[in-house]
Amino acid sequence: MGLAGCCLAWQLSFAGRAFSWHDEVWDGASSRVAAGMINPVTGKNFNPSWRLAEFLPEAEAFFRKVGEITGRQLWFPFPVWRMAGEQEWPKFLEKIAAPETQPWVAGVEESVSGWRGAVVLRGGARVATRDFCEVTRAHFAAQQAEVAGAARLVLCEGAAGLIGGRLGHHRCAKGEILSLRAPSWRSDRMVIGAGGWLVPTGEGTFKAGSTYVWDRLDGTPTKEGREAVERIARRLGGDDFEVIDHEAGIRPIVRRSQPVIGPLPDGRVIFNGLGSKGSLYAPGVATRLERWLTGEAGLDPELDVGGL
Repeated sequence: MGLAGCCLAWQLSFAGRAFSWHDEVWDGASSRVAAGMINPVTGKNFNPSWRLAEFLPEAEAFFRKVGEITGRQLWFPFPVWRMAGEQEWPKFLEKIAAPETQPWVAGVEESVSGWRGAVVLRGGARVATRDFCEVTRAHFAAQQAEVAGAARLVLCEGAAGLIGGRLGHHRCAKGEILSLRAPSWRSDRMVIGAGGWLVPTGEGTFKAGSTYVWDRLDGTPTKEGREAVERIARRLGGDDFEVIDHEAGIRPIVRRSQPVIGPLPDGRVIFNGLGSKGSLYAPGVATRLERWLTGEAGLDPELDVGGL
């Protein structure tokens, strides 16, 4: 079970709702390899993530609560350093003055070796996604059972469901990630730039990524992918590192890279499309799905799968 299913299980449990689940492990599942990075201002246009002010506090409260219950730290806050070269710098300075971006800007650093400068963002975090999924499976192990008798069957299939044609057209993309050992690197920030990112994972280790490949949707790491991510790591961290793991996963992406929930024509329900921002959106979207399933609220029109 990936982020979507695990978050829904917890939200149903918090609401006192009975459920059962069926768990399948897929080699290409993004939750298995994801860095769990939450970056508040993203993309080439340097815009705040969709509904960020709403979903970010929900995500933090959720992962801290689950961490307290399970005895595992799952939420690790970090500032985000968004690096910029000479060509990007004027655009970044313009963007950070925009009213929607200002709340997320903690400062500007102009003395950054190898770069024109960096915008320092607040609201960043790493979620230990693999740990989260593992402790969730253990916590709800007794509820792994056949789901045929359930009132509603919710499909949280990630990229496997999209590739299988569950929603028609999809935009899934394969990404390769390296785990690195680099004790000399700074571990007090997440760094974005050079077409990728670098995330501290504790005790001198980091995750670096990631590639985007649309025509080979499998969970197999490649030589080309490793070389591409190593270039990113050198640009963002330096040459002094050791590769300790190399993994690949498939991002489940539909429409505008925003998640979807709601009923399918056959009566089943779907929760999918978390893309590369599952750590940010999965907890809050799971809450909205739980409320709709139990009749406490209508379906959020911006999440409704019927709008595809």
